[in-house]
Amino acid sequence: MSQYYDLGDRTLWNPSNGASRLFMSQVTVYQAEVGLPSGIGPMEADECQIDPIAFATFVDALLAWHSKTRHAVMATLSEGFVATVLALAEIANIEVSWQAAKRAESHYLKTASDPHAKEWTAALQQKSRELVRHMVP
Repeated sequence: MSQYYDLGDRTLWNPSNGASRLFMSQVTVYQAEVGLPSGIGPMEADECQIDPIAFATFVDALLAWHSKTRHAVMATLSEGFVATVLALAEIANIEVSWQAAKRAESHYLKTASDPHAKEWTAALQQKSRELVRHMVP
């Protein structure tokens, strides 16, 4: 069984029920965290619609929130979800605003234990691009 994340009549992602359930649970958490709706509609009959305008706003807000997170555990916990949302945005041809994240990167190390932490935006971009291969239906 699987579920469909659609933009109009185009399917962007068709994950398993388990992956979809976990993703939708995290959508709820991060909507509350950033204070914005995600634009990802409710799952009904194994399908949900994505509002491209609301989703684009959510993606930019989520990336900005993630870039300001100075807590190593919060950054690690959120990284996978953020990468997944960025991959979904790429599949949907939604342009992501990386400028604020790159500015934040230049001001501090994301985690004190990682000597490459100043390169976290490039690593996050790479991770999201790799996920695209696994998400495209």
